[in-house]
Amino acid sequence: MSARPNAVATAPAVAPAPAVAPASAVAPADSDPACAAPLPVLGRDVTVPLVTGGEVTYAALDYAASAPALQRVWDDVAAYAPYYGSVHRGAGYLSQLSTDLFENSRVTVAEFLDCRPGDQVVFTRSTTDSLNLLAAAIPADCEVFVFETEHHASLLPWSDARVTYLNAPRTPAEAVRTLERALADRAESTQEGYGPALVCVTGASNVTGELWPVKELAAAAHAHGARIVLDAAQLAPHHPVSVQELDVDWVAFSGHKLYAPFGSGVLAGRADWLQDAEPYLAGGGASRKVARRADGGVDVDWHTTAARHEAGSPNVIGVYSIASACKALTEAGFDNLVAREQHLVAKVRAGLAEVPEVKVLSLFGDDSPSRSTGGTPTRVGVISFVVEGWNSSHFAAALSAEYGIGVRDGLFCAHPLVRTLLGSDPQDPGECGAPEAGPGEASLNAIRVSFGAGTPDEHVERFVRAVKELVREGAKWNYRTEDGRCVPAV
Repeated sequence: MSARPNAVATAPAVAPAPAVAPASAVAPADSDPACAAPLPVLGRDVTVPLVTGGEVTYAALDYAASAPALQRVWDDVAAYAPYYGSVHRGAGYLSQLSTDLFENSRVTVAEFLDCRPGDQVVFTRSTTDSLNLLAAAIPADCEVFVFETEHHASLLPWSDARVTYLNAPRTPAEAVRTLERALADRAESTQEGYGPALVCVTGASNVTGELWPVKELAAAAHAHGARIVLDAAQLAPHHPVSVQELDVDWVAFSGHKLYAPFGSGVLAGRADWLQDAEPYLAGGGASRKVARRADGGVDVDWHTTAARHEAGSPNVIGVYSIASACKALTEAGFDNLVAREQHLVAKVRAGLAEVPEVKVLSLFGDDSPSRSTGGTPTRVGVISFVVEGWNSSHFAAALSAEYGIGVRDGLFCAHPLVRTLLGSDPQDPGECGAPEAGPGEASLNAIRVSFGAGTPDEHVERFVRAVKELVREGAKWNYRTEDGRCVPAV
């Protein structure tokens, strides 16, 4: 072939890309993070109707669920789309080009994560899929340690293993002590040695946005002979993630939270457990050789590379979009991105602090420093809260219908954590949109606002203004419950 894509995130040489400004050009370095421009994302000019009349530009403040696609990613994918072809084993030009694109995307992701030599990058559907893959690959006698504060994607996949659930820590230091104690107790309780162990921990909470002491937890795990997997779904879009610096054994994240649509994810890290495990899915692509035996059975020789767990036709569009996003964020510079996000975090937190009826949820405490005050960032752009006198579903519905602001309400697929944080704050189950509660159980839910590299200042300013107005003046519209959701009454 005369033309093949290189480290990916640029369109194939045979498919000239539209002129797109490098990501670094739209996020210039500046001493004042407020002057840095947000990265262009799809949907930034979409308008939505208000129940009170008129339209407004939609303020997408639900990045923690799915971030909008970067314009750069969309343009790269559009440039490649006419050249889409089957991946692996195809003799045609487009198949070979698509295969190069797919495999070079693997290189780009490995560089983005600063993987070790010999680490494997396996493409999956999501963080959930990645952690379920790892759960299927751990040795049979492996014991798993996981904090109750995890997202369900990292809390639930380990049902076939011996699992120790650790109580919610109230400081980063307590998290490390809790893990060290649990691992030490494991060793002391075993008379004849003990098998492998795995620690699963988040990098940034999807509820509070707080950063976890990953490097310290990794050191504690390794000191006791355990391995560690990092759920970076909420960390990778906001901060650089270095497998080598953090010294984690695996890292998992989702493309749709990293400004890359199309439903792909990544599991990257040590190869040995993955090579020794049965393929996650049995089928074409995972096998190198299949032959009938004389007794009528089938012998299979499985790949030992990442292909072992990538059976079937891969999502080349999704994989390419992840690689494009990785390159765009790298070019923009995480120092710039972090500084600007901390500027937005400080603005939201300061605005909410002016409303006595608002309680911001925090696991580690509210007095941690931020980049805006000269300290090291301790949280990403994810903030959850409740409002006295309001059911959270009702409040979120009013933000959407009356201000064009999209946030999220509920328990955020982290039920044990949110219930811990809201244990003393039951909400009236009779209010509009209040979630159903079991017998003797309080109705609990919260509001989450989340933002990132594509968020303009106006969106968070409108959000703070809307919170103050709703608390002070109440909703301007009547609402009712429909299919468990609070919606404007018509």
